[in-house]
Amino acid sequence: MTELFSLNNKTALVTGASRGLGQAIAIALAAAGAKVLCASSQPNGCHETLAAIAAANGNALELTADLSDEVAVATLADKALALGPVHILVNCGGTIFRAPAHQFPMQEWHKVIAVNLDAAFLLSQRLGAQMIERKQGKIINIASMLSYSGGITVPAYTASKHAIAGVTKALANEWAQHNIQVNAIAPGYFSTDNTAALQADTARNAAITARIPAARWGEPEDLAGAAVFLASQASDYVNGHVLAVDGGWLAR
Repeated sequence: MTELFSLNNKTALVTGASRGLGQAIAIALAAAGAKVLCASSQPNGCHETLAAIAAANGNALELTADLSDEVAVATLADKALALGPVHILVNCGGTIFRAPAHQFPMQEWHKVIAVNLDAAFLLSQRLGAQMIERKQGKIINIASMLSYSGGITVPAYTASKHAIAGVTKALANEWAQHNIQVNAIAPGYFSTDNTAALQADTARNAAITARIPAARWGEPEDLAGAAVFLASQASDYVNGHVLAVDGGWLAR
């Protein structure tokens, strides 16, 4: 049974692997046996992730790309493919900007959409073409609770995460025939840099925690099992699904 979850002889590209959710996913995939290409926006940005993987006798390399730059994203795909077949793609890199909708700067709108949506689609397109030729592949997009609801003062982020859920289903519809599984993980409220403002807001933090049946915010490591499942052959008949890892938030 454990072989179902083994990622031995697989290579995974994980964006946003420098910290938070992406770091935890990269470490989990490496622990399951994958060679992990850890991507971040800054040179040497993934040094902590690589050190953690190396300490556990895993295999990882670092790549760098500004996900808001379409050319840089295409180059990232080319560099990853130049290292050999990429069997697993995890689109975790993301950004958020908070402002009231009537004051939301269009520059920030375009940046959020570029990082959270455009980069994920372009990487899926580039790596997916090779997966189609090979007749095998796994793509995991990181959605959000804001793939289901509207949020407050984060219209661009909400739009991007609704779109990620839709793109996940659209790609699954086209690529399932090629033995490629495209799914998403929708994290609930996790303790990361992106949610620092919410965590610091005493009233909203308390309201959020009160609604979570697990009675706590998630930690990045809580995504490890879901990521390994969707990256492994254990999920070969799971396609176009958005898996909520939310402590029961949606069930409340």
